[in-house]
Amino acid sequence: MSSSENVSEVEIEIEHSPKLLALIVDDDDDFRVSVAALAKREGFETRTVGTLEEARKSMIDAPPDLVLVDLRLPDGHGLELLAGGIPASDTEFVVVTGNASVETAIHAIREGAIDYLTKPFDPMRLTGVLANVARTRGLKTELNGLRWQLRRLGRFGKLVGSSPPMQEVYNLIARVAPTNATVLVVGESGTGKELVAETLHGLSRRSDKPLFAVNCGAVTPNLIESELFGHEKGSFTGADRRHIGYFERAAGGTLLLDEITEMNPELQVKLLRVLESGHFLRVGGNDPIESDVRILAATNRDPIEAVSSGALREDLYYRLNVFSINLPPLRERGEDIALLAQHFLDELNAEEGTQKRWTPKALFALAERPWRGNVRELRNAVHQAYILADREIGPDVLQPHEPIRNGKAPSVRDDGTLEVSVGSEIAAVEKRLILATLDHFEGDKKHAALALGISLKTLYNRLAVYRAEGEASGGTA
Repeated sequence: MSSSENVSEVEIEIEHSPKLLALIVDDDDDFRVSVAALAKREGFETRTVGTLEEARKSMIDAPPDLVLVDLRLPDGHGLELLAGGIPASDTEFVVVTGNASVETAIHAIREGAIDYLTKPFDPMRLTGVLANVARTRGLKTELNGLRWQLRRLGRFGKLVGSSPPMQEVYNLIARVAPTNATVLVVGESGTGKELVAETLHGLSRRSDKPLFAVNCGAVTPNLIESELFGHEKGSFTGADRRHIGYFERAAGGTLLLDEITEMNPELQVKLLRVLESGHFLRVGGNDPIESDVRILAATNRDPIEAVSSGALREDLYYRLNVFSINLPPLRERGEDIALLAQHFLDELNAEEGTQKRWTPKALFALAERPWRGNVRELRNAVHQAYILADREIGPDVLQPHEPIRNGKAPSVRDDGTLEVSVGSEIAAVEKRLILATLDHFEGDKKHAALALGISLKTLYNRLAVYRAEGEASGGTA
């Protein structure tokens, strides 16, 4: 067959491709008519029904591409359609209601809805939703391809791993990426939270817009508000020009708030207000600016524990935790250790033009380690071994593993006392005392704080500083 014949066939296939089907489920006749008319103008075929029973029958007869469903129907709750397992896997849901609340919106998103509209709805907003459905279908096709790639190579976006815990992470990412839902990513330091954020952004409808990441614990409290929201010229000493913050720079894209539990409590209040209102003010400004960013948040702490200790506001936690992804530590990922070690070695070989390879004994030795620093620690170990080895990387070039109880435990006498040299820095002594006390109580932070005579929040703040010092020096704290 000639190339011209191929082109003709493609053109014919596109010309006769079926329209997308939208099912409108609402007991208000006028609403159904108006939404159907708008959907038709956007190129959809439409079906309209007024009850759950009619919707189920219609979805079995012809699985729709999009379902716009009211929450309150004569014979039940609209979200029952999402949980019933009737629609095809690529059906998108948009919830419409005249009784809006944060709780119902969060519940709808968690059940799988891609958007949430309130009555009376904005026609332009609904037009945007309809226009995005076609793009979402394309993203799902890409996701299916990525799942196949995962089965073959153990990769998903920028993530590497084929273990069951990681496959569950991939499934969650695939589920939530095409939506605008806020996502909270939880995992130990070094597990790859930022890579999850990059993958979520890359598979979202915002992938053609920027992704920015802000480490809430690395920016000083007096600057973080300006970094996020920007400031006007003259708003404070040293503000000699207008500064555009991340919320504006990421317009249309995604903003990752890393280490969210380290954010100043006062700023948490302002962030919550922005998330609820959709608007923010530059520092020193009076004109509200619309916020058009998808928020991703990440933390290496247990968020419930952070709420209990006062480090994270409870209302902000619920606002961020619309959808959560928990990353497993490397020690729970089994065969992924060898897969990641090979991946990092392949990267180094490609960069340096070499062909170094692992010996079976070296891979076995890697698999036996606890990897408290997770993937970050493994990557560093691979790099060190690469530098030390010639052609083959054996266990002899792997740096000796030094067991550390609870991650960090200074030496303590058998009687439970610490030796302090005259002239030692107070900060260093305090650090040794805090870590030794925490080790003594086997990681129980509440008991350690009580014994030290400090608040639990103060203890968390100190540990965050020590962790940052460890990462800055190339450690794995």
